[in-house]
Amino acid sequence: MLRTLWLIPLWPLLGSLINGLWRRHLSETSVAYIACGVVGLSFFCSLIAFFALFSLPSQGRALEVVIYQWVTSGDFQAAVGFLLDPLSAVMILVVTGVGLLIHIYSIGYMHGEEGFQRYFAYLNLFIFSMLLLVMGNNFLLMFLGWEGVGLCSYLLIGFWFTRQAAADAGKKAFIVNRVGDFGFILGVFLIFTTFGSIQFSEVFGNATQRLVPGGAVATAIALLLFLGATGKSAQIPLYVWLPDAMEGPTPVSALIHAATMVTAGVYMVARCSVLYLLAPGAMVVVVIVGLLTALLAASIALVQTDLKRVLAYSTISQLGYMFVACGVGAFTTGIFHLATHACFKALLFLGAGSVIHALDGEQDIRRMGGLKDHMPITYMTFLVASLAIAGVFPFAGFFSKDEILWAALTEGNFLVWLLAAIVAVMTSFYMFRLVFLVFHREPTASEGMAHHPHEAPLAMQVPLMILAGLSVVAGFIGIPIIEGAHLMRAYLEPVFTRYPLPPGALGYTLHSPGLELVMLLISLAMAIGGILLAMYMYLIDITLPERISTQFRGVYHLLIAKYYVDEVYDRLVVEPVKRGAAWLWAQVDMGIVDSTVNQVGEFVRQDSAWLSRVQSGFVRNYALSIFLGAVVVIGYLMIR
Repeated sequence: MLRTLWLIPLWPLLGSLINGLWRRHLSETSVAYIACGVVGLSFFCSLIAFFALFSLPSQGRALEVVIYQWVTSGDFQAAVGFLLDPLSAVMILVVTGVGLLIHIYSIGYMHGEEGFQRYFAYLNLFIFSMLLLVMGNNFLLMFLGWEGVGLCSYLLIGFWFTRQAAADAGKKAFIVNRVGDFGFILGVFLIFTTFGSIQFSEVFGNATQRLVPGGAVATAIALLLFLGATGKSAQIPLYVWLPDAMEGPTPVSALIHAATMVTAGVYMVARCSVLYLLAPGAMVVVVIVGLLTALLAASIALVQTDLKRVLAYSTISQLGYMFVACGVGAFTTGIFHLATHACFKALLFLGAGSVIHALDGEQDIRRMGGLKDHMPITYMTFLVASLAIAGVFPFAGFFSKDEILWAALTEGNFLVWLLAAIVAVMTSFYMFRLVFLVFHREPTASEGMAHHPHEAPLAMQVPLMILAGLSVVAGFIGIPIIEGAHLMRAYLEPVFTRYPLPPGALGYTLHSPGLELVMLLISLAMAIGGILLAMYMYLIDITLPERISTQFRGVYHLLIAKYYVDEVYDRLVVEPVKRGAAWLWAQVDMGIVDSTVNQVGEFVRQDSAWLSRVQSGFVRNYALSIFLGAVVVIGYLMIR
């Protein structure tokens, strides 16, 4: 299987082509079987590859398979080749495993929807693009997958393109990501200029020889690549597209937030760990951006009333956590949280989709309540996911989130830990605000639902239950207080120590069971504190939120308006660009280009009108013209 890695991305590509090209001739059932079947085959191949790789010695767990030489132009060469190492093995399991469950869920969610075939063609293409991104063995192939997930996000976010909001959200995601992608490709150009290659093995293997630690070139490469990550993984200042992406179908939101697009930036930073360790200034930027993003998004999520938007800002915040881990050098911890987050965030979005499906499209949590009796499976699975993301023992998020806090304290500083801990409290609060408002609180008469809630069909329930199980057990692959028990760290560590590094570049988190246990208990207490606060405010003293919002009206409106970031972008970027485009259209396009073309056309028209008089149709006129022409020619020859 290790020599046929190309089968892993090939299956979803074939599914996308079949469902895309023959969609008019395929029934809904056939499309569903094909789309889910190809992702299932890809997941099966990924499992085989994972265990085959795991059976190898730890230092030998890296295999490259080159399919063919893709581009050769002077000194520039790029192959279509795939890399399987512990990092890409974890990623392909996340992408195909969670992606398969989302595909199955989509059968029930999108049943009877116009464009059902088109939807699954796009979904398969999304999986293919992400697999290409995480399996490519060079920056060009990674960039191809990088752009592929950007294209698919545009297609899927704007799937209901007849809705203006969905069409605008798709365009916003596409345009904002182009800004980040511009930085990414500049970073790739600088890498080729510096190393003469874009092959991972050559770039990372020669990094310590070609780059000065902390030098301008190393820092520029790392920051340019990180600019691409801020776009794909929705970090400040390019996070604004992700909340609007909720206009797409809910399974699309789950796929984007859990298994594909937004994890691409975290994966890229982890893959380029050698370059970042040689640029400590850039790593400081990664930590600062990650922390600020986590704080900003978590604070906005505290007051949002749209079910999916709360989860969207939660994703932005959790991605900030992952970047904090990478920024302090704990790359294995960042990937660990990426893997656990994929399980419970997919579960949260699919649970939200189940609620929205049951309420005929209602997404305002103020018009929900009392659903736990009507939708017991959705409630229990959503509760498990909420406990996991809040960081409550023994759920998956407890282990990965605690590791990030521990790394922030030992590899960063106390301020980094404190801010990350504040985000953890806010996370548990806003998640259980959702749980209590949506499932526990009985709606008042004015807020009462005009719908009859019902449990989701079996195709939607099964993925919820599987993801709930994973959200419980996934964290046990890393138990931080037991020496040598952290399977994830042991498995991933060779990826980050394979290439030469300057002395002391890769720090190792201090192992102090006593202190770590204390910090773990503090983290758990903060998570439970956030839950109890939400319970008091939304189940016991239910008028307290309104009193607080009235007393702190300015802060409340600031959070409701999302810090007016979209308005600032409109004022400083969007409107000036629109006015500039309108001026160019009126003055240059219409005034110069069109005017010049029109004048040429008018000249030809007038000239042809004059010349048309010569074509009178009278033979005598033509004879006279011939006679005069002969006289002129004879006269010219005689004079000469």
